[in-house]
Amino acid sequence: MSKSDTPVLIIEDEPGIRKFLKAALISHDYNPSFAETAKEGIKLITAHPPEIVILDLGLPDMDGLDVIRMIREWSTVPIIVLSARGQEKDKVAALEAGADDYLTKPFGVLELLARLKVAQRHSHKSASANAALFEVGDISVDLEKRLILVKGQEVHLTPTEYKLLSVLVKHAGKVVTQQQLLKEVWGMHSTENSHYLRVYAQHLREKLGDDPMRPRYIVTETGVGYRLKSE
Repeated sequence: MSKSDTPVLIIEDEPGIRKFLKAALISHDYNPSFAETAKEGIKLITAHPPEIVILDLGLPDMDGLDVIRMIREWSTVPIIVLSARGQEKDKVAALEAGADDYLTKPFGVLELLARLKVAQRHSHKSASANAALFEVGDISVDLEKRLILVKGQEVHLTPTEYKLLSVLVKHAGKVVTQQQLLKEVWGMHSTENSHYLRVYAQHLREKLGDDPMRPRYIVTETGVGYRLKSE
């Protein structure tokens, strides 16, 4: 599917934001449609499934977090949240409810387009979300063979390092919250042990040749979690 075919549903009640989004998306060959309420947005998703949803959290008829949870009961469509709620706890809550990404108002066109590009790629790959081979930069990860190459050379990871990397690979391009990573890597009872995550993320970066000050691959979303770049 070409970018010009990409239907994007914007669920947003602010006229000014809708106008801005319409101009930005149309000028970059996206095909936006709009809903002003959660009820209208959910109806449009079921009747004309979009490839990406852009969702405001502060809707007049329902909290955006509840909208995300409702959508996730039956759809894996990528959801990019827009909100004036910029605190870390709000970002974590949206991501844990099932959002794929989060933009805090005000935001720029270039940032929005970058997030859309990642969401579009996720949508295209949704049918093969568990694809075994992942490549970015100098890194190649073969989940079937449990083989990690950096610049063509095999890198040996501990079981925990490999598990952490595999979770990041499966969610590549998306922010994965600290709580989600701790639960998936260390288990349900480790969600308070964030120091585990910091230590192993550092080990993983070292083995992948990633600079923690200017990461090419594993990016820290301060107070929220980590994002493995997908390009």
